[in-house]
Amino acid sequence: EFAEYQVCVDIFITSQAYVDMASISVIPRTTGGQVYYYYSFSALSDPPKLYNDLKWNITRPQGFEAVMRVRCSQGIQVQDYSGNFCKRIPTDIDLPAIDCDKAVMVTLKHDDKLQDGAECAFQCALLYTTIDGERRIRISTLSLPCTNMLSNLFRAADLDSQFACMLKQAANEIPSKALPLVKEQATNGCINALYAYRKFCATVTSSGQLILPEALKLLPLYTLALTKSVGLRTDGRIDGRSFWINYVSSLSTPLAVPLVYPRMISVHNLDAKDNEESVLPPPIPLSSEHLSNDGVYFLENGEDGLLYVGESVESDILQKLFGVPSAAEIRSQYVLQQYDNQLSKKF
Repeated sequence: EFAEYQVCVDIFITSQAYVDMASISVIPRTTGGQVYYYYSFSALSDPPKLYNDLKWNITRPQGFEAVMRVRCSQGIQVQDYSGNFCKRIPTDIDLPAIDCDKAVMVTLKHDDKLQDGAECAFQCALLYTTIDGERRIRISTLSLPCTNMLSNLFRAADLDSQFACMLKQAANEIPSKALPLVKEQATNGCINALYAYRKFCATVTSSGQLILPEALKLLPLYTLALTKSVGLRTDGRIDGRSFWINYVSSLSTPLAVPLVYPRMISVHNLDAKDNEESVLPPPIPLSSEHLSNDGVYFLENGEDGLLYVGESVESDILQKLFGVPSAAEIRSQYVLQQYDNQLSKKF
């Protein structure tokens, strides 16, 4: 009924008890909304995050009463849509609200022969109302060449988009299939893609050599990270897994990889001269050999963050970042503050 009357529902949950997230999340997912889940909510440290989420939810670019349809050239048709929306007819999806943080996955079906070298077109039409009450239509059109050579397909592959689809497909399978089976399907999807490249595209090599397409060389790493993620772990909480499924269903492509393979930066050298021209330093590979006991590191996946402080960090760095001379003096419920120095301001 909410979707029928173009009402979008967002839910903010701060409870530490079981809340049956699987049932609650159906309403935001159907109305184009979102669930914000603060497990182990602390009245001391979490209110700033709750405030920022509420503020961004209201002020971010968004539209209302939206209807979206995707059209394709002859020989290709839309098979399914995946995301947070309501679907009344097969060809269109209704979105009581649509914002800049959400994405819709469209599955295409190849049902006819396409001529090599010809062009195939895809068009997405979104009819929506702005926050000022104007009714607008936004049309995005993409034209791509057809090819019968797998090597061209692998060369032009988009790793971020492909992994985002794998992530959403895995999330969609979790409610109806056992977790080991979902993991196996994700792993087999990666294996089949790489096997096809080795069989049909790679030059003759030894049987024991690993051959990976340049565009997808990190796909095995990301797939492994996916199988270890919160949604596919057997030891996780039910509410945590249900929130993960709902979060992934509308997740935008740039945030898909960091969700399962987080970004890590070194904090202790943010004020180095090498970093003066860039806003953020380059991320550090996620391996122990890149960590040191005299460093401070920040790990984040777009949803949660973890700050690691080594045992041998210089007292000057600790004083600049936390206002204490030693790591042992950092309180367990410490709330990060900004101090009057370059390192603290950059972090």
